[in-house]
Amino acid sequence: MTNPPTPRTTTPALAIILARGGSKGVPGKNTAVVGGRPCIAWSIEAAQRAAGVGTVIVSSDDPRALMVAREMGAAVFPRPPELATDTARIDDAARHAVGMASGAPANIVILYANVPVRPPGLIDRALELLRTSGADSVQSYAPVGKFHPWWTARLDGQGEVHPWQGEVLNHGVFRRQDLPQAVIPDGGVIALTRRALFLEVPGVPPGPHAFFGANRRGIMNEEGAVIDIDCKIDLIVADTILRADQEPDGRAASATAVVAKR
Repeated sequence: MTNPPTPRTTTPALAIILARGGSKGVPGKNTAVVGGRPCIAWSIEAAQRAAGVGTVIVSSDDPRALMVAREMGAAVFPRPPELATDTARIDDAARHAVGMASGAPANIVILYANVPVRPPGLIDRALELLRTSGADSVQSYAPVGKFHPWWTARLDGQGEVHPWQGEVLNHGVFRRQDLPQAVIPDGGVIALTRRALFLEVPGVPPGPHAFFGANRRGIMNEEGAVIDIDCKIDLIVADTILRADQEPDGRAASATAVVAKR
């Protein structure tokens, strides 16, 4: 038996921006200056500009991130230490934030503070599909590009190459355009129902992705349209794109053009 569709709603969604302070890969990345602003400021602004979002809140244990949020007019919910560890899960942090918000609506948007580059309108695209499809969740995806699973391999202790999917799949595929579609979550947006976030959708097996519910949908972005800061190179790329987008016409290509030319 299939699960009944989630009731559709036009009530503005609640946007939660997750900004854990600790990061081993890029320390302080959520408040690092990118494109002339703290990284988290771009996510706050994206949520505030979305037509389908009402309240914007920031969940963080980082005093600097909370300060930026206050200055931009977002609601601030300090995150308890047990939800700010390396092993803390995003759904637990999001549930904590929703639980602190009064009168949380039926639909929730989760954004990461370390994603300063998103296509315009991405949040509203996800919310529209969530509403019209009756899905439990909508997540943004991007093509894997040259990191397609058919081209992945394993190296053993002697350096011998072992194709990840076996010789049959690897043999004879030389051109990127001949590979079947493969996409990966790009971190741009997660839109989901309150029922899904609180694990109230029946028939969903337990696991780290149970909060996506049973009826999961996705929206596509172009490769490179979302920049997720996970290493120092990501900071440089995001800063370059955002600064180019701020230049007067004729002096530099816009961020959209930079992505389109890749």
